[in-house]
Amino acid sequence: QVQLVESGGGLVQEGDSLRLSCAPSGRTFIRYAMGWFRQAPGKEREFAAAITWSLGNTYYAHSVKGRFTISREKNTVYLQLNKLKPEDTAVYYCAAMTTAREISTPYAYDYWGQGTQVTVSS
Repeated sequence: QVQLVESGGGLVQEGDSLRLSCAPSGRTFIRYAMGWFRQAPGKEREFAAAITWSLGNTYYAHSVKGRFTISREKNTVYLQLNKLKPEDTAVYYCAAMTTAREISTPYAYDYWGQGTQVTVSS
């Protein structure tokens, strides 16, 4: 069984920064890419960022580009959130994709974490 464990969420003020982390545990698996998605109350889960594991190619949603940075180190994927806005408030989910598919689509991912709450106050 594969588990993705996220950490790093919290309550911050507008303009602040946070760094989210996600590491897998359990059985090993081949990772084509890791992604971060977010879901605000009453809204659908949306793509935020992704990184291909072998080459490190990065992809961002237009709403976060220039403010968020996805990176990987050893077994962990990170999402640096800068210049946070109240509209960034959501549960952030880490996800793992085992084979190449559409990188911004939630259904393309095989494993998901439990989510970590990010709340940005104005």
